[in-house]
Amino acid sequence: MVSMGSKNTVKVSMLPGQERQDVEKGGKIIMPPSALDQLTRLNIVYPMLFKLTNPREGRITHCGVLEFVADEGKIYLPYWMMQNLLLDEGDLLNIESASLPVATFSKFQPQSEDFLDISNPKAVLENALRNFACLTSGDVVAITYNEKVYELRVLETKPGKAVSIIECDMNVEFAPPVGYSEPKKL
Repeated sequence: MVSMGSKNTVKVSMLPGQERQDVEKGGKIIMPPSALDQLTRLNIVYPMLFKLTNPREGRITHCGVLEFVADEGKIYLPYWMMQNLLLDEGDLLNIESASLPVATFSKFQPQSEDFLDISNPKAVLENALRNFACLTSGDVVAITYNEKVYELRVLETKPGKAVSIIECDMNVEFAPPVGYSEPKKL
C-alpha cells in the first residue's frame, strides 16, 4: 500500500465552480493533481482504488477516483461517504492506495421499505453500481432512481470485507428492508 498522507475533506456539493451532482451518485472521489503526480511516480496498480480512514473515529471505507481536479490539500467525497466515515467538512482523512479482490458476491439491505416500490430493484442497483469502483461491508451507500435517493447497507461482500466491482460478475442478494415484516396470511 502506498500512503498518500492526510488531506482535508470537503463535501462534494461544495466543489467550487461547476455543479457536480454526478459525484454524489457514486463511490468515487475527486483528488488534487499532485496526487496523480505522486501516484504516477510510485507506479501504482490500476485500477486506482483507495482506503479512506477517519483517524479520529477509526472508520474505514474504500473508493475509486473520478478526477484529479480538486484544490491542493483537499479531496471531495460524496456526502454518503462522509456520513459513513463520520466526517465533517475540513476534517483530516488518511488516504492509502489499496489493492482489493474482485467481487463475486454482495448482499444489500435497503434502509427503508419504499425500496420495495421499485419494479426491478436488481437492475436499478446494477445500473447505479456502475458509478462505484468498490464496496465495503458495513457501508450505507446511496443510489438515486427516479430522482429519489435510496440508502442500502452493504451487509456482506465476498471474497473479502472490501471488494473491487470494476468489470466483475457479482451475484447480488437483498435482505428485507429495515422495518419490513411479512404480510400476515388470512
